[in-house]
Order: sequence, then structure tokens, then C-alpha cells
Amino acid sequence: MESSAARRIILASTSPRRRELLSSLHIPFEVVPSHADETTPEDWSPEIIVTELAKRKADAVYLSLNPQDRQGVIVGSDTVVVRDHVVLGKPKDKQEAASMISSLQGRSHQVYTGVACIDSLTGETRVDYRMTVVTMKALTEEQIEAYAASGEGLDKAGAYGIQGLGSTIVTGIEGCYFNVVGLPLSLLAEMLASFGIAVF
Repeated sequence: MESSAARRIILASTSPRRRELLSSLHIPFEVVPSHADETTPEDWSPEIIVTELAKRKADAVYLSLNPQDRQGVIVGSDTVVVRDHVVLGKPKDKQEAASMISSLQGRSHQVYTGVACIDSLTGETRVDYRMTVVTMKALTEEQIEAYAASGEGLDKAGAYGIQGLGSTIVTGIEGCYFNVVGLPLSLLAEMLASFGIAVF
């Protein structure tokens, strides 16, 4: 087995939040954007959506690598927000963002994040997910419009970011906080360990 120092991580994502979270583990990594198709059938469950899309993203990068570049573990990830069994992705504009926040305020919803790891040398693949329950406080129409107008949630599932201004509208979580940000670090550490990469 290769040592942790000899292995590298390839993050199949351009998400600044996932880059920041992965950086916190102090493991060398590089970013290779994934251009995987992210469309899914309407009847897929949240668990299937996030695990399948995480795997697609990692697979796309795996297939794009030249054989001489295959010497690390590729990490793909995908996050969705679920309210009343309805999957909420990224809003297309500020109006849709306000609508999503309005539907989430004053109640709880679920956040699912899937993680896929592929050994680029052997093709061995591991896929898993985590779910976290998030409770958002009741908001006025003015607060909803103001948060949507900030633009913070336009590139995020469910139209909010728990690590930014969105932290002021969340009253509690049950589960992994980092899962809500977009990369469950405890799960990722377990998966990387199975490939011989120890976080510490």
C-alpha cells in the first residue's frame, strides 16, 4: 500500500466551499473540474441522486486523466436539500431563491451530500452519503427578499449557505454541519483511510 505522503487527492469540483473544507484536512490536493451530466430522473430518491451524481463527477475526472497522471484518489461530491420529499437544487435566479427560502423558513428540512472516491490506479470505487436535518427560523417577507437579494444562495442547493449570512437564519442542525456546507469531513476521512490515506 502506498503511504499517505505518496498519494494525492484530486477534487472533482470547483466549489470554493469544498476546496476550503478539504484544505482544512491539511492533505495535498488539486482541483480538476468535472463536467458530468447532472440530470436525474424525477423518481430518484435523494440518496440515489447525491450518490449517483457524486460518482458521475468522480468518474468524469477519472476518465479524463492520462494514465501517467493516475496516482491518487479522486473525490466527487453532490448536495441536495429536501423539503417534504421535494428535492431543491440551485435556484435559477433571485426570485426562485426567495421562493425556496420562503418554503424552508419556520420549519425543518433535510440536506443530503453524497461522496464518491475512486482509486485512479485501480479504479476501485467507494460511494456513501450523509443526511443532516436543518431547522430554519421564521422569517418576514422583507427578510426573505433581503437574503435572496444578497445573492449568497444562488450557487447553493436550497438557496442558502449555512456558513455565511445563512448562519443567521438557521436555528439548529441534527447531524454533521460540514455535510450542510457540502462535504461531510468525517465520512470523507473514513473513506480516504480505506484507500491508505490517513488524515492524522
